[in-house]
Amino acid sequence: MGEKKCDTIPLINPSPSSSTQGTASKLQTIGNIIVSIVGTGVLGLPFAFRVAGWLAGSIGVVITGLATFYCMLLLIQCREKLASEEELKETTTYGDLGCRCMGKPGGCLTEFLIFISQCGGSVAYLVFIGQNLASLFKLHGLTIASYIFLLVPIEIALSWIRSLSAFAPFSIFADVCNLLAMAFVVKEDVQQAVGGNFSFRDRKAFTDNLGRLPFAGGMAVYCFEGFGMTLALEQSMRERRTFPKVLAMSFTWITLVYILFGIFGYMVYGDETKYIITLNLPRDWTAIAVQIDLCLGLVFTFPIMVHPVSEIVEGKLKKNIWFEKLRNNDAEESTIRLEKLGIYMGSAVLVIVLAVLASFVPGFGVFVSLVGSSVCALISFVLPASFHITLLGSSLSLWQKALDALVFLCGLLFAAYGTYNTIIGF
Repeated sequence: MGEKKCDTIPLINPSPSSSTQGTASKLQTIGNIIVSIVGTGVLGLPFAFRVAGWLAGSIGVVITGLATFYCMLLLIQCREKLASEEELKETTTYGDLGCRCMGKPGGCLTEFLIFISQCGGSVAYLVFIGQNLASLFKLHGLTIASYIFLLVPIEIALSWIRSLSAFAPFSIFADVCNLLAMAFVVKEDVQQAVGGNFSFRDRKAFTDNLGRLPFAGGMAVYCFEGFGMTLALEQSMRERRTFPKVLAMSFTWITLVYILFGIFGYMVYGDETKYIITLNLPRDWTAIAVQIDLCLGLVFTFPIMVHPVSEIVEGKLKKNIWFEKLRNNDAEESTIRLEKLGIYMGSAVLVIVLAVLASFVPGFGVFVSLVGSSVCALISFVLPASFHITLLGSSLSLWQKALDALVFLCGLLFAAYGTYNTIIGF
C-alpha cells in the first residue's frame, strides 16, 4: 500500500507517543475508558427510557453498547493492518486512520465530524449548566440563556489556560458528582418503592409511538460517545493485546449501569421524568448541593471539551496570511504578543459562538439526541465499518463483510432518520 500524504490537524492525541510502550495497567485503562465514555449524557437516560419504554430502552442501550464495542474493535484491526503493511509511524489518531484509509478527503471528513462532535458536546455542557442553574436560582427576569451568558467571561478566562492537566482534578470531581446524582435517583426509587408510591405496572415497557424510538436511540448513542479516544486508549496500555478483553469488561459494566439507572429514574418519576434527571430531585439541601457541585465541575471541565476545537481554530489562525506576514517580518517580542493576542481573541470568539448556539437550544435532551443521531452515529458506526471494509475487505469472510455492511447501512439510515425525527418531532 502506498503512502497517503495527510496534513490534517489531530484532534485527539494519545498520551504516549507512537514509538514508546504504553504504561497503563488493566485497571487504569478501565478507569480511562469509563472517564472517556461516561459523561453528563447519562443524566438524560431516564428521559430516554420514558420516551421509549423501560424494556425498549434497555434493549436499545444493549444494542448501542454492542455496536459501539464492535466498531471500536474494527478501528483497532484497521490500525494493526496499516502497521503490518506500512513502514511508517504508527497511526495515532482517528483522523490519521481516516487519512490512511481514504486519503486526504477521508482524513478531513473524520476530523470535521469529530470537530462538530466536540462543539456539540461543549454546547451540551452549557445547556446542562444553564438549565440546572435556572431551576435552582429562579431569579426574576433571568432565563436559561441568561445563565449561559453569565458563564461566558469565566469560560473565556479558563480557555486561555493552555495546560489541560490543570483541569484533571475537576474532571474527576464532575464524574464523582455524576455518580452522586445517580445514587440520589436510586435512593429516591428505593424510598418510593418501599412507600408504595408507584406501581411497576404503571410504567410502559414499550412506547405507543414507535416514531419516538430514534429520539431515545440518539440519546443512547450520545451516552457511548468517546470514539476519538479509542486508539489513544489502546496505545496507552502496557499489555495492548489484552485491550479487547478490557474494553469488553468496561462496556459490560457501563451498559449494565446505564440500563439500571435508566430504569430506576423512569420508575421513580414516570411521565414526570424531565430531560435532565437532576431537575426532578427534591429541593432539599443535599440534592441542591449535588446539582451545584455538578455545575461547578462542568464549568471547569468545559475547557477540556472545547480544547480540541480551540486547537483547530488556533491552527487555522496560524496559517492565516496575516500571521504568516507577522512571523516572516520579525520575531520581536511585540510580534509574539500580537500573535498570542490573536489566539486569545480566537478562543474568546469561539466560546461566545458556542454560548450563542447553546442559548437557542430548546432542551438538553433534544440537543443530545440530535448530536447522537447525527455526528455521533457517523463517527461511531459508519466510518469504522467503511474503514474496515476498505482496508480488510479482500481478507474478510462473507459473514464479516455482511456484518460490516449491515453496521454501515444501519448507521447511515439511523443518522438520517434519527436527525430528521429529532428536528421535527420535538
